[in-house]
Amino acid sequence: MIQAEITDIVEKQKKFFLSQQTKNIQFRLKALTTLKKAILEYEQKIHAALSEDLHKSNFESYATEIGITLEEISYHKKHLKRWAKSKKVYTPLFHFLSWSSIHPEPYGTVLIISPWNYPFQLLINPLIGAISAGNCAVLKPAELSEKTSAVLKEMIEKYFPPEYISIFTGGRETNEILLKEKYDYIFFTGSQKLGKIVMQEAAKTLTPVTLELGGKSPCIVDEDANLDIAARRIAWGKFINAGQTCIAPDYLYIHESVKNEFIGKLKEQIHLLFGKDIQSSPNFPRIINDFHFKRLVGLMNEMKIIFGGEIDEKEKYISPTILDNITIQDEIMQDEIFGPLLPILTFKKIDEVIFYLHSQPKPLALYYFSSNKKNQKNIISKISSGGVCINDTLMHIANNHLPFGGVGNSGMGQYHGKYSFDTFTHYRAVLKKSTVIDIPIRYAPYKNKLNLIKKILK
Repeated sequence: MIQAEITDIVEKQKKFFLSQQTKNIQFRLKALTTLKKAILEYEQKIHAALSEDLHKSNFESYATEIGITLEEISYHKKHLKRWAKSKKVYTPLFHFLSWSSIHPEPYGTVLIISPWNYPFQLLINPLIGAISAGNCAVLKPAELSEKTSAVLKEMIEKYFPPEYISIFTGGRETNEILLKEKYDYIFFTGSQKLGKIVMQEAAKTLTPVTLELGGKSPCIVDEDANLDIAARRIAWGKFINAGQTCIAPDYLYIHESVKNEFIGKLKEQIHLLFGKDIQSSPNFPRIINDFHFKRLVGLMNEMKIIFGGEIDEKEKYISPTILDNITIQDEIMQDEIFGPLLPILTFKKIDEVIFYLHSQPKPLALYYFSSNKKNQKNIISKISSGGVCINDTLMHIANNHLPFGGVGNSGMGQYHGKYSFDTFTHYRAVLKKSTVIDIPIRYAPYKNKLNLIKKILK
C-alpha cells in the first residue's frame, strides 16, 4: 500500500516539476512565506511535541529548532533573487565572439531524511534550501521522535500540495521503500551506519547525496585558557539536549596543569545551568528511548564517575556525568557517545593531542580553548574537521554565513544560508557562440597547426 503511494507521489512530483512552476522566483518566495506562516501557526504544537519526545523546554525548542528555521527562511527570502540570477563569466580570447554564463537550476525532486535529536529543525532547515533552489521535496521525519513527526506531517499536509511537498512517517520499512525510488538528489542527516546505507542505495541510480553525519568531536582546553568561560561554554554545549547533539563536545582533552581547577569550575557551571536537583529542572531534556538509555548506561563506568551518574529508567533520565581517568582504549572512546556523558583525558603537550587526532576519523566539529593566537592557528591548520570553534562550542552552526557539514566519516556536502541553496542547485555552464565567423584551427587536418595551438594554450 505505502509503496504504491510513494511511487505515485514521486511520479506526481516529477510531473509537477516539469510544469516549470517551481522555477519561478515568485513561486519560491511565496512557498517560503507559506512555510513561515505554517511554523508560526504550529509553534505551540511544536513546543508540546518536542517536550513529549525529548523533554525540551520552550526556550531550548525555540532557540535550537523553531527560531533557527524562521531566521533561515528570512535569510533566504532576502537573498534568493540574487542567488538565482544567471551570472556572466569571463570568456577567453580564443573563444572569440562567444559569451559564457552560469545558470543556477534546481535538481528536480529531492528526498530529505532527518533524525530524531533535533526532529523539527533538521527536517525543515534543508527543506528551506530545497524550496529556495526550486525543487519539489519528499520528506521523511524520524520515527523515534513520534510526536514531532506527527505535527510535521499535519503541518506540511495542511499547507502544501503533495505533488510539490509530501511527507511520509514510519520506520525502517518506510525508509527502505523511499530509497527504492529514483530522486534527483538525496539529503540525509543521521548516523554513519545509516548514511552508508543511503549512499549505497543512491549509488544504484547515480543519485547525488549530501550526508550530514556525526562522530567524536573533540574539545581541547589548553593551559592558558580562560577556565571560567571554558567551563560555562563546554557545560552548555555538552549538555544541551542531554548531549544528543551531533556537534556536542564528545570528549574533553585538558592540559594536566589545569585539570583539577577546571573540573571544579565545570561542576559549578552544571549546577548553575540546571540547579542542584537536576532531574527536577525544566531545562534538562531526557534520552529519546529505552534503547539509547540502556546504551548510555552501559558506557558509565562507576569506578570512573567523578560527577553525576544518576539515572531513572522510568523517566529515561541520565544526569550530566563526568568521567575521569579515561584512556583511549575505554569503550566510551570507541564510538560517538550522543548523550550526557563527558569523558576526560589529559595531555602535557598539545602535540600529543594532535598526534592522537590524526589517527582518528575526521570529526564533525573541533573545539579549542586557548588565549594563544599562535596555538589557535596551529590547531586549525593541523587538525581537519567539519567545523571549528575557538573558545566556544556549537555556535558556528548559528551563523548562516558559514557552511555546516562534515568531512570524511563525519559527512559530505554542506548547507545553511546560501550553502543550502547551493546544495540543492545545479550550476549549469552555458556558452553561446556567434556564427558570423568560424575560426578553422580546431578542425582537422591538423598539419602545421601544432605550434599555433601551443601559443594559444599555454
